[in-house]
Amino acid sequence: MRGGASKDRSGASAAGALPAELVKTIASFLAAHPAAAVLEDGRVLFDLRTARCTVEEAHGRCLLQLWSEERNLVRTVVEAKARAESLRLTTRTMGAPRPQVLELASTSDRRAPTTRDTARRNYQRVLERALVRHFIGSKVEGLRTAMDLEHSFGPAYVRGRLLQGSGADAVIGVGEGESAAAIDGVLTLGILWLDYCRRQGDARRHYGGLKVVVPADAWRVTAERMAWLNHAAARFELLALDERSEELAPIDFRDIGNLEPRLVHAFSGAAALERCKGGLERILELAPDAARSRIEVRPHSATEVGLLLHGLEFAWVRHGALADTFARQDEVMFGAGGSATPLTGENEAACREALRELFQRRHADGSHTDPLFRMAPERWLESRLRAALPELLPELRGDAVYNQVPAFSSGDRGMLDLLTLDRSGRLTVMELKANEDLHLPLQALDYWMRVRALNAEASAFSRGGYFPGEAIAALPPRLLLAAPALRIHPANEPVLRYLSPEIEWELLGLSEHWRRELRIVFRKRSGSLD
Repeated sequence: MRGGASKDRSGASAAGALPAELVKTIASFLAAHPAAAVLEDGRVLFDLRTARCTVEEAHGRCLLQLWSEERNLVRTVVEAKARAESLRLTTRTMGAPRPQVLELASTSDRRAPTTRDTARRNYQRVLERALVRHFIGSKVEGLRTAMDLEHSFGPAYVRGRLLQGSGADAVIGVGEGESAAAIDGVLTLGILWLDYCRRQGDARRHYGGLKVVVPADAWRVTAERMAWLNHAAARFELLALDERSEELAPIDFRDIGNLEPRLVHAFSGAAALERCKGGLERILELAPDAARSRIEVRPHSATEVGLLLHGLEFAWVRHGALADTFARQDEVMFGAGGSATPLTGENEAACREALRELFQRRHADGSHTDPLFRMAPERWLESRLRAALPELLPELRGDAVYNQVPAFSSGDRGMLDLLTLDRSGRLTVMELKANEDLHLPLQALDYWMRVRALNAEASAFSRGGYFPGEAIAALPPRLLLAAPALRIHPANEPVLRYLSPEIEWELLGLSEHWRRELRIVFRKRSGSLD
Protein backbone atom coordinates (compact mmCIF):
# COMPACT_ATOMS: atom_id res chain seq x y z
CA MET A 1 0.00 0.00 0.00
CA ARG A 2 1.06 3.59 -0.61
CA GLY A 3 0.01 6.42 1.73
CA GLY A 4 -2.50 8.87 0.30
CA ALA A 5 -3.42 6.68 -2.66
CA SER A 6 -6.34 7.98 -4.73
CA LYS A 7 -9.50 5.95 -5.11
CA ASP A 8 -11.13 4.71 -8.27
CA ARG A 9 -14.86 4.63 -8.95
CA SER A 10 -15.30 1.27 -7.23
CA GLY A 11 -14.16 2.79 -3.95
CA ALA A 12 -10.91 0.82 -3.82
CA SER A 13 -7.66 2.56 -3.13
CA ALA A 14 -4.86 2.41 -5.66
CA ALA A 15 -3.31 -0.23 -3.41
CA GLY A 16 -6.40 -2.39 -3.94
CA ALA A 17 -8.10 -2.13 -0.55
CA LEU A 18 -11.87 -2.00 -0.80
CA PRO A 19 -13.76 -0.07 1.90
CA ALA A 20 -15.21 -3.33 3.23
CA GLU A 21 -11.69 -4.74 3.57
CA LEU A 22 -10.54 -1.65 5.44
CA VAL A 23 -13.51 -1.93 7.80
CA LYS A 24 -12.63 -5.56 8.50
CA THR A 25 -8.94 -4.76 9.08
CA ILE A 26 -9.66 -1.96 11.53
CA ALA A 27 -12.39 -3.92 13.36
CA SER A 28 -10.06 -6.92 13.74
CA PHE A 29 -7.32 -4.74 15.22
CA LEU A 30 -9.74 -3.16 17.70
CA ALA A 31 -11.07 -6.57 18.73
CA ALA A 32 -7.54 -7.85 19.36
CA HIS A 33 -6.45 -4.71 21.29
CA PRO A 34 -9.25 -3.52 23.64
CA ALA A 35 -6.85 -1.05 25.33
CA ALA A 36 -5.81 0.56 22.04
CA ALA A 37 -5.15 4.26 21.64
CA VAL A 38 -5.57 6.58 18.64
CA LEU A 39 -2.57 8.83 18.01
CA GLU A 40 -1.94 11.74 15.68
CA ASP A 41 1.55 13.24 15.36
CA GLY A 42 2.56 11.15 18.36
CA ARG A 43 -0.16 12.63 20.59
CA VAL A 44 -2.89 10.45 22.10
CA LEU A 45 -6.29 11.65 20.87
CA PHE A 46 -8.46 8.82 22.18
CA ASP A 47 -7.97 6.04 24.71
CA LEU A 48 -10.36 3.35 23.52
CA ARG A 49 -10.77 1.96 27.01
CA THR A 50 -13.02 4.97 27.65
CA ALA A 51 -13.76 6.43 24.20
CA ARG A 52 -16.10 4.95 21.62
CA CYS A 53 -15.45 4.08 18.02
CA THR A 54 -17.47 3.07 14.97
CA VAL A 55 -16.12 1.90 11.64
CA GLU A 56 -18.45 1.26 8.71
CA GLU A 57 -18.74 1.20 4.95
CA ALA A 58 -20.92 4.11 3.84
CA HIS A 59 -21.42 5.50 0.33
CA GLY A 60 -18.43 3.60 -0.99
CA ARG A 61 -16.13 4.82 1.79
CA CYS A 62 -14.62 3.41 4.98
CA LEU A 63 -15.84 5.84 7.62
CA LEU A 64 -14.16 5.99 11.03
CA GLN A 65 -15.84 7.91 13.85
CA LEU A 66 -14.38 8.39 17.34
CA TRP A 67 -15.84 10.27 20.27
CA SER A 68 -15.23 10.84 23.97
CA GLU A 69 -16.19 13.40 26.58
CA GLU A 70 -13.44 15.73 25.30
CA ARG A 71 -13.73 15.53 21.50
CA ASN A 72 -15.08 13.74 18.45
CA LEU A 73 -13.53 12.97 15.09
CA VAL A 74 -14.80 11.65 11.73
CA ARG A 75 -12.37 10.55 9.02
CA THR A 76 -12.55 8.62 5.75
CA VAL A 77 -9.91 5.88 5.79
CA VAL A 78 -8.25 5.28 2.42
CA GLU A 79 -5.43 2.97 3.51
CA ALA A 80 -4.50 0.77 6.47
CA LYS A 81 -0.96 -0.51 6.90
CA ALA A 82 -0.05 -2.96 9.66
CA ARG A 83 3.05 -2.29 11.73
CA ALA A 84 4.42 -3.86 14.90
CA GLU A 85 1.63 -3.55 17.50
CA SER A 86 -0.06 -0.77 15.50
CA LEU A 87 -2.12 0.05 12.44
CA ARG A 88 -1.21 3.13 10.36
CA LEU A 89 -4.30 4.73 8.82
CA THR A 90 -4.16 7.19 5.98
CA THR A 91 -7.29 9.32 6.24
CA ARG A 92 -9.03 12.20 4.55
CA THR A 93 -11.42 14.78 5.90
CA MET A 94 -13.60 17.25 4.04
CA GLY A 95 -11.80 20.50 3.27
CA ALA A 96 -8.31 19.23 4.12
CA PRO A 97 -5.85 19.70 1.21
CA ARG A 98 -3.87 16.53 1.93
CA PRO A 99 -4.30 13.21 3.77
CA GLN A 100 -3.78 12.94 7.53
CA VAL A 101 -2.25 9.95 9.29
CA LEU A 102 -3.74 8.34 12.37
CA GLU A 103 -2.14 5.50 14.26
CA LEU A 104 -4.07 2.81 16.08
CA ALA A 105 -1.63 1.65 18.73
CA SER A 106 -2.01 -1.31 21.08
CA THR A 107 -1.08 1.01 23.98
CA SER A 108 -0.47 4.73 24.42
CA ASP A 109 3.31 4.45 24.98
CA ARG A 110 4.78 4.67 21.48
CA ARG A 111 8.37 5.60 22.24
CA ALA A 112 11.00 3.62 20.35
CA PRO A 113 12.84 1.15 22.63
CA THR A 114 16.16 2.99 22.31
CA THR A 115 14.51 6.35 23.04
CA ARG A 116 12.69 4.90 26.05
CA ASP A 117 15.81 3.21 27.46
CA THR A 118 17.90 6.37 27.04
CA ALA A 119 15.24 8.46 28.80
CA ARG A 120 15.14 6.02 31.71
CA ARG A 121 18.94 6.03 32.12
CA ASN A 122 18.96 9.83 32.08
CA TYR A 123 16.17 9.93 34.66
CA GLN A 124 18.12 7.58 36.95
CA ARG A 125 21.12 9.93 36.88
CA VAL A 126 18.93 12.99 37.50
CA LEU A 127 17.17 11.28 40.39
CA GLU A 128 20.43 10.27 42.04
CA ARG A 129 21.83 13.81 41.87
CA ALA A 130 18.58 15.25 43.23
CA LEU A 131 18.49 12.80 46.14
CA VAL A 132 22.12 13.48 47.09
CA ARG A 133 21.49 17.25 47.16
CA HIS A 134 18.16 17.05 48.98
CA PHE A 135 19.06 14.50 51.66
CA ILE A 136 22.39 15.84 52.87
CA GLY A 137 24.22 13.34 55.05
CA SER A 138 22.45 10.33 53.53
CA LYS A 139 23.92 7.89 51.06
CA VAL A 140 22.11 6.82 47.91
CA GLU A 141 22.72 3.14 47.23
CA GLY A 142 21.87 0.72 44.48
CA LEU A 143 19.64 2.75 42.19
CA ARG A 144 18.56 0.52 39.30
CA THR A 145 15.81 -0.22 36.80
CA ALA A 146 16.64 -3.87 36.15
CA MET A 147 13.71 -6.13 35.41
CA ASP A 148 12.78 -8.51 38.23
CA LEU A 149 9.64 -10.38 37.18
CA GLU A 150 9.70 -12.63 40.24
CA HIS A 151 9.08 -9.60 42.46
CA SER A 152 7.02 -7.60 39.90
CA PHE A 153 9.64 -4.87 39.36
CA GLY A 154 9.78 -3.41 35.86
CA PRO A 155 12.12 -0.98 34.07
CA ALA A 156 9.72 1.99 34.21
CA TYR A 157 10.68 2.58 37.87
CA VAL A 158 14.01 3.46 39.44
CA ARG A 159 14.38 1.81 42.85
CA GLY A 160 17.10 1.98 45.45
CA ARG A 161 17.91 2.77 49.07
CA LEU A 162 18.69 5.89 51.07
CA LEU A 163 21.02 5.05 53.97
CA GLN A 164 21.68 7.07 57.10
CA GLY A 165 23.55 5.35 59.93
CA SER A 166 21.83 2.09 60.85
CA GLY A 167 18.57 3.29 59.36
CA ALA A 168 17.38 3.28 55.78
CA ASP A 169 14.44 4.11 53.55
CA ALA A 170 13.37 2.42 50.38
CA VAL A 171 13.26 4.84 47.41
CA ILE A 172 11.35 4.58 44.15
CA GLY A 173 10.92 7.10 41.34
CA VAL A 174 9.18 7.38 37.98
CA GLY A 175 10.03 9.81 35.19
CA GLU A 176 7.78 12.30 33.44
CA GLY A 177 8.19 10.42 30.14
CA GLU A 178 6.33 7.38 31.40
CA SER A 179 2.65 6.81 30.75
CA ALA A 180 0.01 8.16 33.11
CA ALA A 181 -0.80 4.58 34.13
CA ALA A 182 2.84 3.91 35.04
CA ILE A 183 3.08 7.12 37.06
CA ASP A 184 -0.14 6.34 38.92
CA GLY A 185 1.17 2.83 39.62
CA VAL A 186 4.36 3.95 41.37
CA LEU A 187 2.93 3.63 44.90
CA THR A 188 2.05 -0.03 44.37
CA LEU A 189 5.61 -0.76 43.25
CA GLY A 190 6.98 1.37 46.06
CA ILE A 191 5.12 -0.63 48.71
CA LEU A 192 6.40 -3.86 47.15
CA TRP A 193 9.95 -2.48 47.10
CA LEU A 194 9.73 -1.48 50.78
CA ASP A 195 8.39 -4.92 51.62
CA TYR A 196 11.22 -6.54 49.65
CA CYS A 197 13.88 -4.42 51.38
CA ARG A 198 12.50 -5.34 54.79
CA ARG A 199 12.43 -9.05 53.99
CA GLN A 200 15.69 -9.34 52.05
CA GLY A 201 17.82 -6.60 53.62
CA ASP A 202 20.58 -6.81 56.18
CA ALA A 203 19.02 -7.61 59.57
CA ARG A 204 21.30 -4.98 61.15
CA ARG A 205 19.65 -2.22 59.11
CA HIS A 206 16.08 -1.07 59.79
CA TYR A 207 13.99 0.12 56.83
CA GLY A 208 11.72 2.65 58.44
CA GLY A 209 9.93 4.07 55.45
CA LEU A 210 9.40 4.67 51.76
CA LYS A 211 10.20 7.75 49.70
CA VAL A 212 8.22 8.02 46.46
CA VAL A 213 9.37 10.44 43.75
CA VAL A 214 6.93 11.49 41.02
CA PRO A 215 6.96 14.14 38.25
CA ALA A 216 6.30 17.69 39.42
CA ASP A 217 2.86 17.93 37.80
CA ALA A 218 1.62 14.38 38.46
CA TRP A 219 1.51 13.84 42.22
CA ARG A 220 -2.20 14.08 43.13
CA VAL A 221 -3.24 10.44 42.57
CA THR A 222 -0.28 9.16 44.59
CA ALA A 223 -0.91 11.74 47.33
CA GLU A 224 -4.58 10.78 47.67
CA ARG A 225 -3.65 7.10 47.92
CA MET A 226 -0.76 7.66 50.31
CA ALA A 227 -3.05 9.43 52.76
CA TRP A 228 -4.93 6.12 53.25
CA LEU A 229 -1.95 3.89 53.98
CA ASN A 230 -1.10 2.54 57.41
CA HIS A 231 1.31 5.15 58.73
CA ALA A 232 2.00 3.09 61.83
CA ALA A 233 3.51 0.42 59.57
CA ALA A 234 5.96 2.73 57.77
CA ARG A 235 7.00 6.34 57.32
CA PHE A 236 5.77 7.42 53.88
CA GLU A 237 7.12 10.48 52.09
CA LEU A 238 6.10 11.90 48.71
CA LEU A 239 8.37 14.14 46.66
CA ALA A 240 7.92 15.84 43.28
CA LEU A 241 10.93 16.09 40.97
CA ASP A 242 11.40 18.83 38.39
CA GLU A 243 13.70 17.04 35.93
CA ARG A 244 14.95 20.29 34.37
CA SER A 245 16.01 22.04 37.58
CA GLU A 246 16.70 18.70 39.33
CA GLU A 247 14.93 20.02 42.42
CA LEU A 248 12.90 17.87 44.80
CA ALA A 249 9.86 19.36 46.52
CA PRO A 250 8.11 17.55 49.41
CA ILE A 251 4.35 17.06 48.96
CA ASP A 252 2.24 17.09 52.12
CA PHE A 253 -0.26 14.39 51.25
CA ARG A 254 -2.07 14.99 54.56
CA ASP A 255 -2.93 18.54 53.47
CA ILE A 256 -3.83 18.38 49.77
CA GLY A 257 -7.43 19.42 50.30
CA ASN A 258 -10.50 17.31 50.66
CA LEU A 259 -11.39 14.87 47.91
CA GLU A 260 -14.29 16.47 46.05
CA PRO A 261 -15.91 13.84 43.84
CA ARG A 262 -19.06 14.47 41.85
CA LEU A 263 -21.68 11.82 41.30
CA VAL A 264 -23.71 11.49 38.13
CA HIS A 265 -27.40 11.62 39.04
CA ALA A 266 -29.20 8.30 38.82
CA PHE A 267 -31.78 7.93 36.06
CA SER A 268 -34.90 5.82 35.62
CA GLY A 269 -33.95 2.58 33.92
CA ALA A 270 -37.60 1.77 33.25
CA ALA A 271 -38.09 5.11 31.48
CA ALA A 272 -34.95 4.55 29.37
CA LEU A 273 -36.25 1.13 28.31
CA GLU A 274 -39.57 2.66 27.32
CA ARG A 275 -37.92 5.43 25.29
CA CYS A 276 -35.73 2.96 23.42
CA LYS A 277 -38.41 0.29 23.05
CA GLY A 278 -38.68 0.51 19.28
CA GLY A 279 -34.97 0.17 18.67
CA LEU A 280 -34.65 -2.64 21.20
CA GLU A 281 -37.41 -4.63 19.52
CA ARG A 282 -35.73 -4.16 16.17
CA ILE A 283 -32.35 -5.53 17.28
CA LEU A 284 -33.90 -8.33 19.36
CA GLU A 285 -35.79 -9.57 16.30
CA LEU A 286 -32.43 -10.16 14.61
CA ALA A 287 -31.03 -12.25 17.49
CA PRO A 288 -31.35 -16.06 17.38
CA ASP A 289 -34.68 -17.10 18.91
CA ALA A 290 -33.16 -19.68 21.26
CA ALA A 291 -30.55 -17.22 22.54
CA ARG A 292 -32.73 -14.26 23.49
CA SER A 293 -33.04 -15.41 27.09
CA ARG A 294 -29.26 -14.96 27.43
CA ILE A 295 -29.37 -11.28 26.47
CA GLU A 296 -28.99 -8.71 29.22
CA VAL A 297 -30.67 -5.38 28.49
CA ARG A 298 -28.95 -2.66 30.51
CA PRO A 299 -29.80 1.06 30.50
CA HIS A 300 -26.67 3.25 30.34
CA SER A 301 -28.37 6.61 30.58
CA ALA A 302 -31.80 8.16 30.28
CA THR A 303 -31.59 7.88 26.48
CA GLU A 304 -29.26 4.94 25.82
CA VAL A 305 -29.68 1.21 26.43
CA GLY A 306 -27.12 -1.51 25.77
CA LEU A 307 -27.61 -5.17 24.91
CA LEU A 308 -25.04 -7.54 26.35
CA LEU A 309 -24.14 -11.20 26.13
CA HIS A 310 -22.22 -12.34 29.22
CA GLY A 311 -21.04 -8.79 29.85
CA LEU A 312 -20.03 -8.06 26.25
CA GLU A 313 -22.02 -5.22 24.70
CA PHE A 314 -22.92 -6.20 21.15
CA ALA A 315 -25.51 -3.51 20.38
CA TRP A 316 -26.97 -0.36 21.81
CA VAL A 317 -29.91 1.93 21.17
CA ARG A 318 -29.74 5.69 21.54
CA HIS A 319 -32.95 7.73 21.55
CA GLY A 320 -32.38 11.25 20.25
CA ALA A 321 -33.62 14.12 18.15
CA LEU A 322 -33.40 14.18 14.38
CA ALA A 323 -31.24 16.94 12.97
CA ASP A 324 -33.08 20.27 12.49
CA THR A 325 -36.41 18.88 13.76
CA PHE A 326 -38.28 18.25 17.01
CA ALA A 327 -38.92 14.64 15.99
CA ARG A 328 -37.08 11.86 17.82
CA GLN A 329 -35.90 8.46 16.68
CA ASP A 330 -33.85 5.47 17.83
CA GLU A 331 -30.31 5.07 16.54
CA VAL A 332 -29.36 1.39 16.64
CA MET A 333 -25.70 0.30 16.56
CA PHE A 334 -24.26 -3.20 16.50
CA GLY A 335 -20.76 -4.60 16.87
CA ALA A 336 -18.40 -5.87 19.56
CA GLY A 337 -14.81 -5.23 20.51
CA GLY A 338 -14.56 -1.45 20.34
CA SER A 339 -16.23 -0.91 16.97
CA ALA A 340 -19.85 -0.48 15.95
CA THR A 341 -21.95 -0.09 12.81
CA PRO A 342 -25.29 1.73 12.43
CA LEU A 343 -28.10 -0.72 11.71
CA THR A 344 -29.79 0.00 8.39
CA GLY A 345 -32.21 -1.84 6.17
CA GLU A 346 -29.32 -2.78 3.88
CA ASN A 347 -27.19 -4.46 6.55
CA GLU A 348 -29.86 -6.28 8.61
CA ALA A 349 -28.79 -9.60 7.11
CA ALA A 350 -25.17 -8.93 8.05
CA CYS A 351 -26.27 -8.00 11.58
CA ARG A 352 -28.31 -11.19 11.91
CA GLU A 353 -25.33 -13.27 10.82
CA ALA A 354 -22.97 -11.42 13.21
CA LEU A 355 -25.33 -12.07 16.14
CA ARG A 356 -25.73 -15.72 15.19
CA GLU A 357 -21.95 -16.14 15.18
CA LEU A 358 -21.57 -14.24 18.50
CA PHE A 359 -24.12 -16.39 20.32
CA GLN A 360 -22.66 -19.55 18.82
CA ARG A 361 -19.14 -18.77 20.04
CA ARG A 362 -19.62 -16.88 23.34
CA HIS A 363 -20.85 -19.31 25.98
CA ALA A 364 -19.48 -20.89 29.17
CA ASP A 365 -18.00 -23.90 27.35
CA GLY A 366 -16.56 -21.90 24.45
CA SER A 367 -12.99 -22.04 23.22
CA HIS A 368 -10.50 -20.08 25.32
CA THR A 369 -8.60 -19.20 22.14
CA ASP A 370 -11.67 -17.63 20.51
CA PRO A 371 -11.51 -13.79 20.55
CA LEU A 372 -15.29 -13.52 21.04
CA PHE A 373 -15.05 -15.83 24.07
CA ARG A 374 -12.10 -13.91 25.53
CA MET A 375 -13.51 -10.39 25.16
CA ALA A 376 -14.55 -8.38 28.24
CA PRO A 377 -13.79 -11.07 30.86
CA GLU A 378 -14.29 -8.69 33.78
CA ARG A 379 -17.71 -7.62 32.53
CA TRP A 380 -18.59 -11.33 32.14
CA LEU A 381 -17.49 -11.93 35.73
CA GLU A 382 -19.49 -8.90 36.85
CA SER A 383 -22.66 -10.21 35.18
CA ARG A 384 -22.18 -13.60 36.82
CA LEU A 385 -21.55 -12.07 40.23
CA ARG A 386 -24.55 -9.75 40.05
CA ALA A 387 -26.83 -12.67 39.26
CA ALA A 388 -25.38 -14.88 42.02
CA LEU A 389 -24.95 -12.22 44.70
CA PRO A 390 -27.83 -13.34 46.98
CA GLU A 391 -26.44 -16.89 47.19
CA LEU A 392 -22.71 -16.05 47.30
CA LEU A 393 -22.87 -13.08 49.68
CA PRO A 394 -26.20 -13.17 51.52
CA GLU A 395 -25.04 -10.35 53.81
CA LEU A 396 -25.38 -8.00 50.82
CA ARG A 397 -28.52 -6.59 49.25
CA GLY A 398 -28.65 -8.40 45.92
CA ASP A 399 -31.80 -6.46 45.01
CA ALA A 400 -30.04 -3.08 45.25
CA VAL A 401 -26.97 -3.23 43.00
CA TYR A 402 -25.59 -0.56 40.69
CA ASN A 403 -22.96 -1.48 38.13
CA GLN A 404 -20.43 0.82 36.41
CA VAL A 405 -21.39 3.78 38.62
CA PRO A 406 -19.65 6.92 37.32
CA ALA A 407 -17.94 9.16 39.89
CA PHE A 408 -15.66 12.12 39.26
CA SER A 409 -12.76 13.55 41.24
CA SER A 410 -9.99 16.05 40.44
CA GLY A 411 -11.09 16.10 36.82
CA ASP A 412 -10.73 12.33 36.40
CA ARG A 413 -13.55 9.95 35.71
CA GLY A 414 -13.83 6.75 37.73
CA MET A 415 -16.18 3.83 37.15
CA LEU A 416 -17.08 1.67 40.14
CA ASP A 417 -17.61 -1.97 39.14
CA LEU A 418 -20.42 -2.68 41.61
CA LEU A 419 -21.99 -0.64 44.39
CA THR A 420 -24.53 -2.08 46.81
CA LEU A 421 -25.66 -2.05 50.44
CA ASP A 422 -25.26 -4.66 53.11
CA ARG A 423 -28.19 -5.73 55.27
CA SER A 424 -27.46 -2.93 57.76
CA GLY A 425 -27.56 -0.25 55.04
CA ARG A 426 -23.81 0.19 54.80
CA LEU A 427 -22.40 0.99 51.36
CA THR A 428 -20.20 -1.71 49.83
CA VAL A 429 -17.78 -1.10 46.97
CA MET A 430 -16.85 -4.11 44.85
CA GLU A 431 -13.88 -4.17 42.46
CA LEU A 432 -13.54 -7.20 40.17
CA LYS A 433 -10.69 -8.61 38.11
CA ALA A 434 -10.82 -11.64 35.84
CA ASN A 435 -7.03 -11.79 35.44
CA GLU A 436 -3.97 -10.93 37.48
CA ASP A 437 -3.69 -7.22 38.19
CA LEU A 438 -0.79 -5.89 40.21
CA HIS A 439 -2.64 -2.65 40.95
CA LEU A 440 -5.97 -4.09 42.12
CA PRO A 441 -5.71 -2.94 45.79
CA LEU A 442 -4.92 0.73 45.08
CA GLN A 443 -7.34 0.98 42.16
CA ALA A 444 -10.04 -0.32 44.48
CA LEU A 445 -8.87 2.19 47.09
CA ASP A 446 -9.55 5.01 44.59
CA TYR A 447 -13.21 4.00 44.35
CA TRP A 448 -13.50 3.46 48.11
CA MET A 449 -12.20 7.00 48.73
CA ARG A 450 -14.75 8.50 46.34
CA VAL A 451 -17.68 6.59 47.80
CA ARG A 452 -16.59 7.49 51.34
CA ALA A 453 -16.31 11.20 50.46
CA LEU A 454 -19.69 11.21 48.73
CA ASN A 455 -21.46 9.44 51.58
CA ALA A 456 -19.94 11.83 54.12
CA GLU A 457 -21.41 14.71 52.12
CA ALA A 458 -24.96 14.70 53.55
CA SER A 459 -25.72 11.43 51.78
CA ALA A 460 -24.95 12.43 48.22
CA PHE A 461 -26.17 9.02 47.05
CA SER A 462 -29.69 9.57 48.36
CA ARG A 463 -29.80 13.07 46.83
CA GLY A 464 -28.43 11.65 43.59
CA GLY A 465 -31.31 9.21 43.29
CA TYR A 466 -29.44 6.05 44.30
CA PHE A 467 -31.03 3.42 46.56
CA PRO A 468 -34.44 5.14 46.66
CA GLY A 469 -36.36 4.53 49.87
CA GLU A 470 -33.32 2.99 51.61
CA ALA A 471 -31.61 4.35 54.72
CA ILE A 472 -27.89 4.56 53.90
CA ALA A 473 -25.71 4.22 57.00
CA ALA A 474 -23.35 7.13 57.72
CA LEU A 475 -20.36 4.78 57.94
CA PRO A 476 -17.26 4.36 55.78
CA PRO A 477 -18.02 1.83 53.04
CA ARG A 478 -16.83 -1.74 53.02
CA LEU A 479 -14.42 -2.73 50.26
CA LEU A 480 -14.68 -6.10 48.50
CA LEU A 481 -12.08 -7.25 45.97
CA ALA A 482 -12.86 -10.36 43.94
CA ALA A 483 -10.97 -12.40 41.35
CA PRO A 484 -10.53 -16.06 40.40
CA ALA A 485 -8.36 -17.57 43.14
CA LEU A 486 -5.57 -18.62 40.78
CA ARG A 487 -5.61 -15.19 39.08
CA ILE A 488 -5.06 -13.08 42.19
CA HIS A 489 -1.68 -11.46 41.76
CA PRO A 490 0.74 -12.61 44.49
CA ALA A 491 1.64 -8.97 45.13
CA ASN A 492 -1.94 -8.00 46.06
CA GLU A 493 -1.81 -9.31 49.64
CA PRO A 494 1.45 -7.51 50.57
CA VAL A 495 -0.07 -4.23 49.33
CA LEU A 496 -3.32 -4.85 51.21
CA ARG A 497 -1.32 -5.20 54.45
CA TYR A 498 -0.23 -1.57 54.12
CA LEU A 499 -3.73 -0.09 53.78
CA SER A 500 -5.05 2.01 56.66
CA PRO A 501 -6.74 -0.03 59.42
CA GLU A 502 -9.73 2.30 58.93
CA ILE A 503 -10.50 0.49 55.66
CA GLU A 504 -12.52 -2.66 56.20
CA TRP A 505 -11.68 -4.82 53.18
CA GLU A 506 -12.20 -8.40 52.11
CA LEU A 507 -10.45 -10.37 49.36
CA LEU A 508 -12.58 -13.04 47.68
CA GLY A 509 -10.99 -15.89 45.74
CA LEU A 510 -13.47 -17.27 43.22
CA SER A 511 -13.60 -20.64 41.49
CA GLU A 512 -11.34 -20.90 38.46
CA HIS A 513 -14.12 -22.08 36.14
CA TRP A 514 -16.42 -19.24 37.17
CA ARG A 515 -18.12 -19.03 33.78
CA ARG A 516 -19.70 -22.44 34.44
CA GLU A 517 -19.82 -22.50 38.23
CA LEU A 518 -19.32 -19.43 40.40
CA ARG A 519 -18.41 -20.03 44.04
CA ILE A 520 -16.12 -18.55 46.68
CA VAL A 521 -12.97 -20.61 47.27
CA PHE A 522 -11.51 -18.47 50.07
CA ARG A 523 -12.09 -15.17 51.90
CA LYS A 524 -9.42 -13.04 53.56
CA ARG A 525 -10.26 -10.00 55.66
CA SER A 526 -8.40 -6.93 56.88
CA GLY A 527 -6.43 -7.85 59.98
CA SER A 528 -6.05 -11.48 58.90
CA LEU A 529 -2.82 -10.89 56.92
CA ASP A 530 -0.81 -9.33 59.75
